[in-house]
Amino acid sequence: MSTREWEGLTIPTPGTFVLDAAHTRIGFSVKHMMVAKVRGHFGEFSGSVTIAENPLESSAEITIKAASIDTNASDRDNHLRSDDFFAVDKYENITFRSTRVAGHKGDELKVLGDLTIRDVTKEVELTVEYGGAGANPWGVELFGFSITAEIDREDFGLTWNQALETGGFMVGKKVKIEIEGEATRQA
Repeated sequence: MSTREWEGLTIPTPGTFVLDAAHTRIGFSVKHMMVAKVRGHFGEFSGSVTIAENPLESSAEITIKAASIDTNASDRDNHLRSDDFFAVDKYENITFRSTRVAGHKGDELKVLGDLTIRDVTKEVELTVEYGGAGANPWGVELFGFSITAEIDREDFGLTWNQALETGGFMVGKKVKIEIEGEATRQA
């Protein structure tokens, strides 16, 4: 296992790691009817993390197939794929590319980057919790992570909504992003 010590953490040596789709979940939650949360995830994605000599200069990128959205309700998923939301026929992918590590404390990093949904790109801040490094039983080096962020979906042109008779709206504006995963060293 190629690791090194950095500010009290055992981290991988420099190199490129790819997301392990079998051990990564890209999820989200959003308020529904002003009273509950709907959760979902994207089933198709790829991405990589390049660990730099100076860990604060590391970078990451991810591409998500927008049509792979799954909220466990086919009618809702089809609506989310439509022009009212992701318009997957026009905008196949959702992308994120980090631009810099804005800071860190212990195992938590603040990572800034460009998130593109539909044809809108906005800077977002991710909170990345480093989970540690290891190797699987076949000797493949990996590290784990948890990522959280919150975005306003309307900032990205996802403005469809429906007013409720009781006041408020059917779909909340704030979307919480929750990613849990592992990345393996690229051979």
